[in-house]
Amino acid sequence: MQEAELAAGLGYDAVLLSPVVPGASEADLLERARAVGEVLPVVGFYLQTAIGGPVLSRRFWSELAEQPSTVAVKIAAFDRYRTLDVAHGVAASGRADQVVLYTGNDDHIIGDLLADLPGGLRFSGGLLGQWAVWTRAAVDMVAGLAKDPELWAGRAAALTDANAAVFDAANGFAGCITGVHEVLRRQRLLEGIWCLDPDEGLSPGQAEELTRVSGAYPWLTDDAFVSGHLDDWLG
Repeated sequence: MQEAELAAGLGYDAVLLSPVVPGASEADLLERARAVGEVLPVVGFYLQTAIGGPVLSRRFWSELAEQPSTVAVKIAAFDRYRTLDVAHGVAASGRADQVVLYTGNDDHIIGDLLADLPGGLRFSGGLLGQWAVWTRAAVDMVAGLAKDPELWAGRAAALTDANAAVFDAANGFAGCITGVHEVLRRQRLLEGIWCLDPDEGLSPGQAEELTRVSGAYPWLTDDAFVSGHLDDWLG
């Protein structure tokens, strides 16, 4: 509640609630959402189990969506079945037209954005770590999905391949933060890839994978755009 009140005082419009609360039941998570919802609108969050997220039922998502303060859900389960559980739950809530779905499934970005979900639902956009890099290309991709979905559907696997390099899927996502930093460092937007944990770095072979995907999928990068604006941005 203190964090929600601070966010409200700073002018935030909504808050995303982490599902990682040690020892919390689904009922506990729903009660927390109700309490926070008295301060600010709530965005639900399904986080993948590989980095600590809990498994949550369709009933949970239905009851969360039933709460008037719930305005959106970010689905980052990295699991097709659990992604559908959220859609089924929201569709059954009676508030499907008032709860926006965002994909956080970096392993299935284009597939999610093109998908017809249960109950006639669709993803309205994404809250994605992948979009921390090559962001201009991501803007072009989202615009292109509406104009030429067949072209972009054919690129779905390539984007997943690139995300695997950035987020270090081969090593259980150990290099996910440094992978983002390395892309930005190569574009001269960051001076280095340092993290709060001084021992956190790229995994063996991750730099080579980043080089590979950058060369294999030039439509995915925005190096020329960034280079053309660096002087203006960095002064």
